[in-house]
Amino acid sequence: MSRIASLLRALAIGAAVVTGADAAVAGEVHEVRMLNRNDIGPMPYEPDYLAIAPGDTIRFVPTTKGHNAETIKGFVPEGAQPFRSKLSETFEITLTEPGFYGIKCTPHYAMGMVMLVQVRDEAGARRASDVTLPQGLPPRARKRFEEIIDRAAGK
Repeated sequence: MSRIASLLRALAIGAAVVTGADAAVAGEVHEVRMLNRNDIGPMPYEPDYLAIAPGDTIRFVPTTKGHNAETIKGFVPEGAQPFRSKLSETFEITLTEPGFYGIKCTPHYAMGMVMLVQVRDEAGARRASDVTLPQGLPPRARKRFEEIIDRAAGK
């Protein structure tokens, strides 16, 4: 091995040690647009369903003012931390806890602006059809979740 190649290899190993193992196995970034309308109807996330690996990041991008992303109380995996972004700002969150996350746009929740994120477990055994929707969802949000689950299940 040439002296330059050895030096570059040593620098790469040093960088991995300094930045930690997480940087070496950084997950994928999935972009979700927050819209006023698309072919599904008013106030959607696009996409409105994601199945991701633990450690993947979701980037929420508002296409117009007045949207955000917030977990729905009681609709996150056990041990997962809830989150809430600011209105009208791009927001990134890295999810590590396997399970299903219900996400809403706070101002447009009653209008059905919701999405479902599945962080797959090691076996990948859970499916969108396994989701139990929490009680107390606004009717339009419940309907949209049911549509998302049906699409994800191939119905």
